[in-house]
Amino acid sequence: MIKHYAQCLTLALAALGLPSVVTALDFSDIAKEGELIYLAKHPEPNSYHYESNVFLTESSLQDGLVSLSTCHYRLDPIRKVVIAFNPDRLQSLKVESHSGIESISQDQHRVTLTNVKRGAQVCIGLKSKALDVTTEKGVYKLQAGPLMRRYFDGYLPMSAKLKVSWPSGLLQMKSSDPTQQPGVSIQSDPAGAEMLITFAGKFKGHFALEDRR
Repeated sequence: MIKHYAQCLTLALAALGLPSVVTALDFSDIAKEGELIYLAKHPEPNSYHYESNVFLTESSLQDGLVSLSTCHYRLDPIRKVVIAFNPDRLQSLKVESHSGIESISQDQHRVTLTNVKRGAQVCIGLKSKALDVTTEKGVYKLQAGPLMRRYFDGYLPMSAKLKVSWPSGLLQMKSSDPTQQPGVSIQSDPAGAEMLITFAGKFKGHFALEDRR
């Protein structure tokens, strides 16, 4: 089952699939419960990939409301997947596109995928009160995760692209968790920031953004 983060985790989705074979992987590529392993090189480069794009405006700094586009690519074959979003934050939800999925249904805060074929994809657009004010004046936090690709009692490698955009000069990235390291690439400019990660385990992170007005 795929499901969304709880409470203040507001950027990305958790992804879970059950691939039919994992023989190409070494045991060291599979994380155990409680482990998070960053991988400098993806052992399965053509496997499941997640992307999220968050769009902030000046009004987001007042009400916390942001627009998001989230996409799951190269899904693993599975009979049923439920993508659930935090109902306390979610404002609107719409499936934007999909392929390789027999049927899709949705209610107020969940999207259910039935009979997902290998390589399927789905993109979902939403609006959410995702931006949190921190205790530091003029600094906001955008949480990422949890993200995961569970396999029985472990986690398979996956990649994710987490991008946040804003009007040029509105904000700047103050810090991030994780920081740049093998398996984690971070870039920022006056109009946004981006994190590329390759990992196995349950990932949680964040962007700390500073008001530049």
